[in-house]
Amino acid sequence: MIRILLADDNPAVRHYLRGLLEQQEGWHVSDEASDGAEAVQRFERGRHDLIVLDFQMPAMNGLEAAKQIIRESPKTPILMVTLYLSEQLSAEAQKAGIKGTCPKTHISCVVDAVSALLREETYFPELAPSQFPA
Repeated sequence: MIRILLADDNPAVRHYLRGLLEQQEGWHVSDEASDGAEAVQRFERGRHDLIVLDFQMPAMNGLEAAKQIIRESPKTPILMVTLYLSEQLSAEAQKAGIKGTCPKTHISCVVDAVSALLREETYFPELAPSQFPA
């Protein structure tokens, strides 16, 4: 069973992502967090195979939370999801050690991205101009 830590400040998005992830055979959302600091704490207390992390959250954004988690556990794959995905943010995520990014505007890519990370691949889709925030 793949244990996934899910962090997003929006309860509706967490609920939707949990449902999407748990439709996959062998995947289980083992814990949830509502901000970046809580994600770091829950990671430290639990055993997780993979993390799905929102970028824009209160207390600590996803990029900062990922940096802390990666310092403790560099092999744990992290997928960052965000409404504000840009080439610059993807580059920053890669530099921090995040293994993939996925725009919330195409949230169905989360399953493909998690699958890639579980195969020890990365997932950084090219962004079409329509995916950039106005």
